[in-house]
Amino acid sequence: FIHPNILRVDADLRWMRAGSVMRKVKSRTWKKQRYFRLQDDCATIWYKSEKAGNAHCTFSISDVETVREGHQSEVLLSIADEFPPDRCFTLVFRGRRGNLDLVAESAEEAQSWVRGMRKLIENLESMGEQEKLDQWICDWFKKADKNGDGRMNFKEVQDLLKMMNMDMNEHHAMRLFTLADKSESGTLEDDEFVLFYKLLTERPEVRRLFQQHSSDGHTLSLWDLEVFLREGQLEQENLREHAAELVLCYEPSDTAKTRQAMTIDGFLMYLGSPEGSVFNPSRKQLYQDMRQPLCHYFICSSHNTYLMENQLRGHSSVEGYIRALSRGCRCVEVDCWDGPNGEPIVYHGYTLTSKILFKDVVSVMGQYAFKASQYPVILSMENHCSVEQQRVLAHHLTCILGDKLLQNALEGRSVSGGLPSPEDLKGKILLKGKKIGGLGASVSAVGEDSPVGDVSEEDERLEMEEENHHDDTLRRKAKRLSKELSDCVVYCKSVRFSSFKHARIHSKFYEISSFTEFKAKKHMKEAGADFVHHNSRQLTRIYPSGFRTDSSNFNPQEMWSVGCQIVALNFQTAGVEMDLNDGLFGQNGRCGYVLKPLFMRSAEKQFDPEHPQMLDRSGPLTLTIQVISGQQLPKVNQKEGSIVDPLVRVELHGVPLDQAKLETHHIENNGFNPIWDETLKFTVHVPELALVRFVVEDYDKTSKNDFVGQFTLPFSCIQQGYRHIHLLSKDGTKIPPSSLFVHIRITQRT
Repeated sequence: FIHPNILRVDADLRWMRAGSVMRKVKSRTWKKQRYFRLQDDCATIWYKSEKAGNAHCTFSISDVETVREGHQSEVLLSIADEFPPDRCFTLVFRGRRGNLDLVAESAEEAQSWVRGMRKLIENLESMGEQEKLDQWICDWFKKADKNGDGRMNFKEVQDLLKMMNMDMNEHHAMRLFTLADKSESGTLEDDEFVLFYKLLTERPEVRRLFQQHSSDGHTLSLWDLEVFLREGQLEQENLREHAAELVLCYEPSDTAKTRQAMTIDGFLMYLGSPEGSVFNPSRKQLYQDMRQPLCHYFICSSHNTYLMENQLRGHSSVEGYIRALSRGCRCVEVDCWDGPNGEPIVYHGYTLTSKILFKDVVSVMGQYAFKASQYPVILSMENHCSVEQQRVLAHHLTCILGDKLLQNALEGRSVSGGLPSPEDLKGKILLKGKKIGGLGASVSAVGEDSPVGDVSEEDERLEMEEENHHDDTLRRKAKRLSKELSDCVVYCKSVRFSSFKHARIHSKFYEISSFTEFKAKKHMKEAGADFVHHNSRQLTRIYPSGFRTDSSNFNPQEMWSVGCQIVALNFQTAGVEMDLNDGLFGQNGRCGYVLKPLFMRSAEKQFDPEHPQMLDRSGPLTLTIQVISGQQLPKVNQKEGSIVDPLVRVELHGVPLDQAKLETHHIENNGFNPIWDETLKFTVHVPELALVRFVVEDYDKTSKNDFVGQFTLPFSCIQQGYRHIHLLSKDGTKIPPSSLFVHIRITQRT
């Protein structure tokens, strides 16, 4: 919450609460006036069209990821000649929601909104868990208080319960209402509503757990907490110290703190905190060795990065690069074609997708490449340009990126020394593309009539025809490559793949091959162990088939299982495949690099994902998940009276032998506090490659279940014991306070 005193003295927030008329801009020709105002709760922006009468919309400050000043979006750049940058700003929303581009009436007004929004976002991010929950309760109170009198009668409370995804027995609801109505006025006011919410959200399953471990039935002593950490949370080290830290950190009562004890409120706060989460907090930090060769890491990678929609008619935008890079993506793709006025353009060839300038893409790369991670970014170039415009490509890369572009092999490394590490290449952008000669080779200028083979490696039109076997005699037309562009390629020289045997004998460490998903699957089936061995020495990029015109994705897990590093996905398309990608790269500081298991990095090991039993180890693990309960699941269907019938599915993704899915029964009409109390068991042969995905769905016996929320994490990052799983939306954004409560145990199978 924003303290009332701050509201009185903060000029920016006062200006925002008074409201402003600004232009909402969607294109050069679409500019409409809208009235924007910060609501009294300082958590919501209200806006309406001057012509729309009473119609208005709102969005929450928590939906806004960041604020950009000036002409920092394509839309605002397109009107740069019309409105100066000091009057323009962009609100960037979380997930895949489009930006809001605004032009204020004055520079002073724009600055007030920019500063004010940043303060509000910062305030939200610094809130404690309890404050966030209080804010959430407050939001619901306002939604349900239809007449805005700051009180709620029983009818409004009943409507609220339906809005909150709960179909409660009327008698039970009235009992809780009466208990909370301390003033006996027949309505609930602020504090009374908070009490009602606490009665409503009473967690019997947590209370039972608390009582089981409490010596006196009221609090957990340090000794009680130590026993709980050992038996309930399956922790082993520094238990006494950890128990004392938990009391200090999460116990709200000063009296209990003084007695070094924890109340039920402190216990709930601990279980709901990041420390009580299923994702081990220590694995969220940068914890891996970053000094191994590049080919020893999985690298977060995007395909058709410039597209915001599908690849037939979609909108091309530099925003695609900003979003991918901001999410920790470390390999982006750019399709370059000859453009008018000698300026190369970027778009999906042979389709109706819109076009953007290559130099704008490079400018954005320079700005955003290292905001989310300092580790190297690979720019995977599909070059369809003439030699003249290739020189322009090289000019833009070298002039705009400057020192950020890696143009020479690193000093102190011999030409045969192997790939450098992410640590060695911090702050560098590497171009992946065709190159004349080898690393460090001195090449004289190439004449325009000197063919050097294929300039583009991934001509998808040809790939589609090859995959469809329409004409096996098709051959790529030899194009010429400019010396200037060739010189920009250092450690990622694109080469056509012939065979694993050929690569073993002839491949250089700085060479990289690309495969469509179908070709990769073919190699996996025919020679899985050879593929793993190849990827211990060389970089490999896998990209979606040209048939995926809807920009859907293939399952990346299969490619990671043979050690492919650059598994490129359509970031603009939500779904299980992007959930897996976000899950894998959610660890290691979200830096975009995850170290492969040792048996995939060593040339001596022989690992075949089809036969993982051949690994020298003491047998598989058993993963036991007790799905206990759910908390405040979001509504799927916004129709009045519609309530979720939730079920939980747990999916194990890994080598073929580990693939498995199990689910609970569904609970009728309760998305608010469902209790399943079901146990699901999995066998895990290769835990190092396994991902676990928790999915909540709304059961429907007549049609496909609706998606409610999910959370995906690497098996190696799981915390055992009683844990909360904080659910994410289809877009991968948080949906607080929605969660699952589970107990997890990992044991050696005997």
